Amino acid sequence: MHNRYLLMRHGHSQANARGLIISSPERGLDDFGLSPRGEAQLEGLLADWAWPTPTRLLHSDFLRTTQTAARVAARFGLALEAETRLRERHFGELEGGTDDGYARVWAHDARDPAHGEYGVEPVAAVARRMCEVIDALERRHAGETILLVSHGDPLQILLTALEGRALTRHREREPLAPASITPWGQP
Repeated sequence: MHNRYLLMRHGHSQANARGLIISSPERGLDDFGLSPRGEAQLEGLLADWAWPTPTRLLHSDFLRTTQTAARVAARFGLALEAETRLRERHFGELEGGTDDGYARVWAHDARDPAHGEYGVEPVAAVARRMCEVIDALERRHAGETILLVSHGDPLQILLTALEGRALTRHREREPLAPASITPWGQP
């Protein structure tokens, strides 16, 4: 790796608060932003920043990730760069339903990273697009600390791929908490 990465899950969102799956651009781009709890999480995180200062910031264009990224960008004087490949994993026909649907999808994920049950975006496709972001940044930049603001499932899938583990094992990782940061790359 030529860069250091800070992989950040968005703060607690209105969808989290309501227990809903919001994974489509039609719903996620303009609605279901941060909850008051998410705003408070970001305030605390930024007040007690414990990571290297980011030099570049890319984010999913969903409202909850854009709002999260905007708070960090303002703190460090960074430009926002929307990157659609960092979007939430699409959960197909489970879109808009209750978040207990995640467990059904993850059970299929554990058997087959290429499955499309319920019309979901396959784990393998998520890993591919997320890794493409890293690959492109590695080709264009060196020596930077790059903050990527995305969503829980895509970030867990990315970390599993970067570690070289089987994609069927992505849910074996401890779930990434809202407003959490996971460093990756150069020490």
